[in-house]
Amino acid sequence: MKVKDAMHKGVDWVSPETAVTELAKMMRAQDIGSIPIGENDRLIGMVTDRDIVCKGLAEDGFDSRTATARDVMTAGIHCCREDDDLDKAVRHMEELKIRRLPVINKNMRMVGILSVGDVSQSAPRELVSEYVKSVSAHHH
Repeated sequence: MKVKDAMHKGVDWVSPETAVTELAKMMRAQDIGSIPIGENDRLIGMVTDRDIVCKGLAEDGFDSRTATARDVMTAGIHCCREDDDLDKAVRHMEELKIRRLPVINKNMRMVGILSVGDVSQSAPRELVSEYVKSVSAHHH
């Protein structure tokens, strides 16, 4: 199975200057846990709901009224290609201990996101089990 057969399609990204409060509202409205951040027509990072809490709200002096995506985002981006085997992408997510992976096409354009939910619906049971154990290992 290919990544394109399992991923969420049609994902958008926002500017690093987007207000954190706007990101939170977008996450709530779209029932998602992360938003890719792009600048100058390329992905530069990701903001997760956990980033907003741990790098934002939990920090002394954090002002949610003025904070932007750049203030809380995880810089750098890991991604996979839509034509990659799902097994390969899941192994990549497992190694990185991440729950979401942007998907790009051959033109280097983001075309979707592969999430742990997508994996659980599409990947073989053994692969899902290994992945979930690996990503959750630090919670013991």
